[in-house]
Amino acid sequence: MSGIVQSLRQAELDWRMVLMGGVLVAIALAFNVLTGGIFLSPENLYNIAQQTAVVGIVATVVVLIIVARHIDLSVGSVMGFVGVLVAYLMYTVGWSWPAASLAGLAVAIIVSVYQGALTALLGVPSFVVTLGGLMSFRGAAFLVADGKTQPVNDEFFQRLGGGYDGAIGVTASWVLAGLMCLAIVLGVVQKRRMQARFSVPSNPLWVDALMAAVPIVIVLGFAAAMNAYKIPNKDAPQGIPIPVLIWAAVALVLSFIVRRTRFGRYVYAMGGNPDAAALVGIPVKKVTLLLFVLLGVLITIASIVSIARLNAGTNSLGTGMELYVIAAAVIGGTALAGGSGSIVGSVLGALIMQSLDSGMLLLDVPIGHRMVIIGQVLIAAVVFDVLYRKWTGEQ
Repeated sequence: MSGIVQSLRQAELDWRMVLMGGVLVAIALAFNVLTGGIFLSPENLYNIAQQTAVVGIVATVVVLIIVARHIDLSVGSVMGFVGVLVAYLMYTVGWSWPAASLAGLAVAIIVSVYQGALTALLGVPSFVVTLGGLMSFRGAAFLVADGKTQPVNDEFFQRLGGGYDGAIGVTASWVLAGLMCLAIVLGVVQKRRMQARFSVPSNPLWVDALMAAVPIVIVLGFAAAMNAYKIPNKDAPQGIPIPVLIWAAVALVLSFIVRRTRFGRYVYAMGGNPDAAALVGIPVKKVTLLLFVLLGVLITIASIVSIARLNAGTNSLGTGMELYVIAAAVIGGTALAGGSGSIVGSVLGALIMQSLDSGMLLLDVPIGHRMVIIGQVLIAAVVFDVLYRKWTGEQ
């Protein structure tokens, strides 16, 4: 037994993520008991997956914003502004959804460059800049369509938000899950080969097998749950929702950027010590500006998914989004002081936040109580982060 414990201690595991995963499982089991089995039903899991996607998409890049020692309080307002604009161009002006989406993307990038330039080039704190944006762009969302809801009727566009026809079906879901499992296994095999090639000590085989088995079980379990949900008046089950696939694609791309590109290394270096990063030649201002542009791109994607799910662009779109994405990042282990955080952590954080909200909604907890609890969960996550870093000696 001592040998097993020692092997697990020496394994390349992020124990914070393991703990957060345990918290998510505990939340799910507790709510499932309290709701009489409704929480873990295929229908509720399908809804949670769809609802979490929008927050998860934005949270992936907000992690990098916080890692670089910045913050963005305007993400919800910009999302509402862009979403209403896209819906307005489609419904009132008559544009096709690709043209309207590209226009929304252009506006989001302009907004991001404006806010990013004030922060990167003039040195205005991002907190102040985006706090102003929180109010300004919510007003802009109202002005675009004069406060009127803009319906979205394009059938293909509506699929991007999930819903009735917004999933890929059973066969495609199993094929995709199988490919993901194969990729996980090949990744572990390749890692062990590279370690052996360069004489780097590797984990015992059973440890690596266990580390591969856990995500494989999660992937297959998720696919099974999505394939078990069938809308009553449809002949076939739904399968994996399209918003979840978009979220997964965004998370994979951001993970690649973080792990494999110079830009990703620069972001973490800036977060660790901005002055030292500048002294060694890292273009801090340029990286900061590009980071805000990346945020604008993902806000546009989230806006498109959100209005496609709601079938309309409304002025209230994205209200409170800043709380949820920052909470998802912090709960997932991103340090508010900057320098550390992970994309996987943002995924876990978003799932924890949405699971709490969904579970309380099933229990008919009043909205005021839900807001109090979610706010306190955010505080608890920050307290845990501080205590964890003191305990492990992290800076």
